[in-house]
Amino acid sequence: MSVPSHPKASFRNRLDNGDFLTLTVWAGKSDPTAEVITVQIRRLKGEVWETVGRLAVYRTADGNYSQLPKRRTHKPREQVLESVFKNPFFWSISPK
Repeated sequence: MSVPSHPKASFRNRLDNGDFLTLTVWAGKSDPTAEVITVQIRRLKGEVWETVGRLAVYRTADGNYSQLPKRRTHKPREQVLESVFKNPFFWSISPK
C-alpha cells in the first residue's frame, strides 16, 4: 500500500497575468532527510491547469544542491483519450 506524499512546505502567489507561481518542498524518496524543491508556473487553459515552467532542485542532507533533469512531458488527457477512442482495437474489445 502506498503512503500519500505531502509537501513539507508549499507557497503560492498569483502573478499579475493570472498564472500561479508555486514553491514546494518535498522529503526525498530514498533519503527522507534530503529535500526536493520545486518551483512551478501554472496557467489555467480552458478548464485544465497546465504547467508552463518548472524547476526542480535536490538538496542532500549535508546541504549540497543539484538541479534535477526536466520531467518528461505527458500528453494532455484529452489527447490521450482521443487516441484511445480512435484505436480500432479499443472498439473490438467486448465486456464479459
